[in-house]
Amino acid sequence: MARLKAFYKETVAPALQAKYGYANPLQVPRLKKIVINMGVGEGSRNEALIKAAETDLTTITGQKPRVNAARKSVANFKIREGMPVGLKVTLRGDRMWEFYDRLVNVALPRVRDFRGVPSKSFDGRGNYNLGLKEQIIFPEIDFDKITRIQGMDINFVTSAETDEEAMELLRQLNMPFRRN
Repeated sequence: MARLKAFYKETVAPALQAKYGYANPLQVPRLKKIVINMGVGEGSRNEALIKAAETDLTTITGQKPRVNAARKSVANFKIREGMPVGLKVTLRGDRMWEFYDRLVNVALPRVRDFRGVPSKSFDGRGNYNLGLKEQIIFPEIDFDKITRIQGMDINFVTSAETDEEAMELLRQLNMPFRRN
């Protein structure tokens, strides 16, 4: 069992149940999945960019990403329907917990001038979105083999009903929120 998953079951879930007064332990908010999206706009013209981003995302997550194709043709962007424009990975179970642990404890502290993640990035339904500007904050990525700095969007999907509950869940799981 992942270290953070055991921490959630032993410490976080009972604390949340006591704080919000849930009668049933299944009502306690939990992390359902983490979705990582990497947009590669110029990948439609350069197949090597898609392959490099796919390698990076596989190294970071430990899971092969799905290639997202353009749904519409857009002449201004020189994109036709069906061209590859991004990559997506959905993590669940132990891989999700391991990724979350590495993100919070290893990768985010490596960001230069890091003061915490914004606390206003909740969607109103208990999910949290985080954008990273570069993939090199992860220690698995070899800086010398990077062809291009690539950003990514990370979406934390929780079973929480409100943003307040989701924020408390992530805070208990050591997400470093910025002090406003």
